[in-house]
Amino acid sequence: MKTAMKKMLRGLKNMVLTEKQRRHLLVGPATLWKMKRDFQIDFMKRMGLRPENTLLDIGCGTLRGGVAFIDYLDAGNYCGIDVRENALAEGRKELAEHGLEGKQPELLLVPDMSKLVLDRKFDFIWSFSVLFHMTDEILDDALAAVSRALKDDGVFYANVHLGHERDAWLEFPVVWRTMDAYREKCARVGLEVTEVGLLRDLGHLSKIESQDDQMMLKFEKKKAA
Repeated sequence: MKTAMKKMLRGLKNMVLTEKQRRHLLVGPATLWKMKRDFQIDFMKRMGLRPENTLLDIGCGTLRGGVAFIDYLDAGNYCGIDVRENALAEGRKELAEHGLEGKQPELLLVPDMSKLVLDRKFDFIWSFSVLFHMTDEILDDALAAVSRALKDDGVFYANVHLGHERDAWLEFPVVWRTMDAYREKCARVGLEVTEVGLLRDLGHLSKIESQDDQMMLKFEKKKAA
C-alpha cells in the first residue's frame, strides 16, 4: 500500500512539472536543471575551456549541460556519449529547441565503454555526476577509454562521492570510493588524479548536502619520468 501511494504521489508531482523539468528529471532533480547547467559551463570555462577546444562529454544524457557547451564551442567540437537511448532522444529535442543543430555536435549511444573507439582525441573530457553510477568494472573501462581519447596535454574532470557508502538511483548504483581506489584504477591506464575541491566551494549550491559535498577530480595523462 505504501509503495502504491508513493508511486501515485510521484505521478501527481510529475504532472505539474514543466516539459523542461520532466526532460531533465532523467538525469537529476527536476528543479535544479538550470543551476546544474550553469555550474557545468562556468566551471569548465574557469578550468580553461575555450571555443576552439574539443570536448568529450561522458554521460551527456538529455544535454542538460551539453547545450551550453555546444553553444559555446566552435562547430564540430562537442561529442556527447550516453548509455541510454531515451536520454539521448530527449537530448536531441533539447538541441533542436535551442536551434543548435548547426553546431554539428556528435551524439553517440555507447552501451559498452570497453568498445568505445573515437576517431580523434580531445582537449577536455567531462563527466558530471556519472562516475559514481558506474560499477568497478564499468569504471575501469571508462577510465581506459578516457586514457585513449585524451590528448597528451588534455584534462578530464569528473565529480565523485568519496567514502565507503553505497546506494541506488533509478537503474544505476550510487557508489562511494576512496581517493586511493581512484588512484589505483588510474595508475593501471596511465592516468594521474588529484582533488580540485568540493562542489559547494566551486559554485555548485543545490542545498542538498549529498550533492554539494561531492568532490571534483582532475585526471591527466601520467607524465614520463
